[in-house]
Amino acid sequence: MPYSPAAVAPTRDQTAAEPGSNPAADLRVTLEYPLPPTLPAGRGTMLFCYGHCFHRRERVAELEVMVGGDRHRPEAQRMPRLDLHRWLQQTGEDPHGHSYRSGWWATVPVPAQPAGDRLRLAARVRLESGAELTAPLDAIAIGGEPPPAAGPPLPPGTIAVCMATFEPDMSLFAGQVQSLREQTERRWVCVISDGGSRPNRLTEMRAVLQSDARFILSCSDRRLSPYRNFERALGLTPADAELVALSDQDDRWYPDKLAVLRGALGSAQLVYSDQRLVTAAGHILRDSLWHGRRHDRSNLASLLVANTAPGAAMLFRRALLDRALPFPELPGVPYHDHWLALVALSAGELAYVDRALYDYVQHGSAVQGAVTAAPSATGRRSGSRGWRDAYFGGYLARKLQAQTLLARCPSALTPRKRRALALMAAAESAPVAFAWLALRPLRRLWGRDETLGGELALACGIAWRWLVAAAVVGRERPGRRPWDASFPDPPRFEQRRLRRWRAGG
Repeated sequence: MPYSPAAVAPTRDQTAAEPGSNPAADLRVTLEYPLPPTLPAGRGTMLFCYGHCFHRRERVAELEVMVGGDRHRPEAQRMPRLDLHRWLQQTGEDPHGHSYRSGWWATVPVPAQPAGDRLRLAARVRLESGAELTAPLDAIAIGGEPPPAAGPPLPPGTIAVCMATFEPDMSLFAGQVQSLREQTERRWVCVISDGGSRPNRLTEMRAVLQSDARFILSCSDRRLSPYRNFERALGLTPADAELVALSDQDDRWYPDKLAVLRGALGSAQLVYSDQRLVTAAGHILRDSLWHGRRHDRSNLASLLVANTAPGAAMLFRRALLDRALPFPELPGVPYHDHWLALVALSAGELAYVDRALYDYVQHGSAVQGAVTAAPSATGRRSGSRGWRDAYFGGYLARKLQAQTLLARCPSALTPRKRRALALMAAAESAPVAFAWLALRPLRRLWGRDETLGGELALACGIAWRWLVAAAVVGRERPGRRPWDASFPDPPRFEQRRLRRWRAGG
């Protein structure tokens, strides 16, 4: 992202020092990608850290990230930051040009923490002179929102429907609420997490709900992304609900949706159905999601590359939340349904209902965008920017997912699944793992085309990371062809054949 002073303001608990003879005063180490303000107690997760580190008078030889006392080597350090270098050269804050090779990023594990504690992150820096310095990076509160208040006991087998809303289209919201009320399966409650709608819109939503005790509306005090809003909704699931379903704010469920999914779950961790794509007026755009793409719900590596389980089509066991929450912090644009499907397949099996059980309404104001919309010409990225997007928004996100699954599902993973996750996590550091990823599209030759070659975009992202690291070896300042490893804001990651498939309806 283009450098600006606001983007790299000192993080919480970080103190600024004036330049001088003290080596610590000349060290500048900062996080630029935001970390979550809180983490839930008792559950481990992964964090993505991205920032810059340089010393005004000496070169930095090595950087380590310290998380609660544990040291971790970044995936990349001393990477080129052309945006930062140009800015600081104008301000005179970097007289020796050390900011050019200052970029770093890391994926770091966070073990389960006790409630009420604060997780402290720091940087340990070794200079070329041998001096070692430590600087605080951030401090994250452990605790988060309180658990939902206990309500009256739920009947055995109750399904908790978790809906995430933000400024919903009221006619579509009313239609979705009515389709819930018309379910033939009567054992359900609906928890609605609103991610920051205006007060007048919340008033309209309460009027639609009509004081129906089966609906529980909980409003966040801050704006939430869809990913975090669904995480919040799942955190509000009643403790005695046995099953969980997800709901968007603007779809139309068929009356037997919950009943059919319950009957099809069997011994699986999660079941999902097909969907029909329609306009807001009800015109059918596609009678099935699966035109032109093979459907595979058993291969974890393929699911990691390209999701096949839409969130609003899901029903899963409540115990799955013990592994799924908290959602991992991912660069780019993460999707809640992708993460839940990965956790479910890591912990067991997925089941599928081969018919549409709801209408996925396509309209211009949809939060996630219309599936059948044509790709925007301005949204495409070519050359090194496209590969940089593919690395940060594509590969790194999947690496973090794989690392989190390995940590949270150790006893449930089969050897084959464990191997797939380990290979994805190692693809940027081990040639064998990279070859595995880059050659997976050849599976199309024997009919295995469920990813539509999406691995190629991830491999290009890793190739960009290698190319940049090799190109700046021995260079401490930008050359005639400067390289830049700044974080794209936001990463516009796109697997083109998958995008064409979505738009093919």
